[in-house]
Amino acid sequence: MRIALLSYRSKAHCGGQGVYIRHLSRGLVELGHEVEVFSGQPYPEDLDPRVRLTQVPSLDLFREPDPFRTPRLREFTSATDVLEYALTLTGCFAEPLTFSLRAARLLRDRADEFDVVHDNQSLGYGLLSLLRRGVPLAATVHHPISRDRAVDLAAAPLRRKLSVRRWYSFVPMQARVARRIPIVLAVAGASAADSVEDFDLDPAQMRIVPLGVDTDLFAPKDSRVPGRIVAIASADRPLKGVVHLLEAVAKLRTEQDVDLHLVSNLEPGGATERRITELGIHDAVHVVNGISDEELAALLASADVMCVPSLYEGFSLPTVEAMSCGTPVVASRAGALPEVVGDCAVLVEPGDSDALAAAVKELLESPAERARLGAAGRARALERYSWTSVARATVDAYSEAIAAARGRTSRSSHADR
Repeated sequence: MRIALLSYRSKAHCGGQGVYIRHLSRGLVELGHEVEVFSGQPYPEDLDPRVRLTQVPSLDLFREPDPFRTPRLREFTSATDVLEYALTLTGCFAEPLTFSLRAARLLRDRADEFDVVHDNQSLGYGLLSLLRRGVPLAATVHHPISRDRAVDLAAAPLRRKLSVRRWYSFVPMQARVARRIPIVLAVAGASAADSVEDFDLDPAQMRIVPLGVDTDLFAPKDSRVPGRIVAIASADRPLKGVVHLLEAVAKLRTEQDVDLHLVSNLEPGGATERRITELGIHDAVHVVNGISDEELAALLASADVMCVPSLYEGFSLPTVEAMSCGTPVVASRAGALPEVVGDCAVLVEPGDSDALAAAVKELLESPAERARLGAAGRARALERYSWTSVARATVDAYSEAIAAARGRTSRSSHADR
């Protein structure tokens, strides 16, 4: 099968979507399929050499170290560039829309080279032009971004609520486009149900294909650092619940030695940094960013406990990676997390720092329970989450998308007669 895999940003350090693109594309070529990734910036750096990369350049308005930059006049080469800058000036996040328009333009003359096009949660209007041309199309919705919007709005002060709404103005577009796509992949039953509810999708569109983990890389190691807690937050936002974890760490420090290793790209002077200062726990919080998979696996395997304090998760690949490392998990009872961990973790109510502190304390004081949960988590990762099985299930969804496109073409032909 010839597969075009679309992703508006695909560098692994940008979060789970980049990890998804890298491992799914490799799994697909391992099964003998041809894969070409069409990616916006920042581009992936570590695709399998058998996977072709086609760069989809943009104005890259959020690049480091100068996010929200003002582009030079010579950088504007198309109407889409003008649209991207204009929307950004008004406070919108334009990448899902403008990436889809650019990718659709690239595919306009190349659609016959592919058996199926798979969109990774851009859900932009450009995809509709592919559908109108009869291109077989599937999309992955890791979780509806309406959930992020709701959490961010609830956390925003009154003066910022309008700007938050403006930033998330792309969400209705994603809902409209998702309703038109015949096959929509969700990574968990909970996120599928949320997509059906928030985006008004037909349950018949949904196919549940979980994410996978490299169980050889993310594996238990011989030694752990006493009192070490690890947490991963791909974005410095209220949805990830990091502030509640910091409060739990502050409570724990009054009774025992603990240190938190937080893998996150913190916003300078943002809510997380301010809370660390307010709590006086700078010496107990170590923030790292941009680490390799090997470094992340070593860090997870070195911890006594992995904490997932999120207020919502559509899946949480880092949770599965920690389970694969045999690291016991304390997680919020939120979104897909209970479904992902099963009975292999301690669950607490989201946003409850006292409950989070109590759960971590109990685990730190019980080596036997840590060992039991770690072994159970490792077994669950080996049994349920592998990228090979993810790729096979994804190919099954592609076959359904191809059949749906043929059905639309057939109906259109009969209507024209």
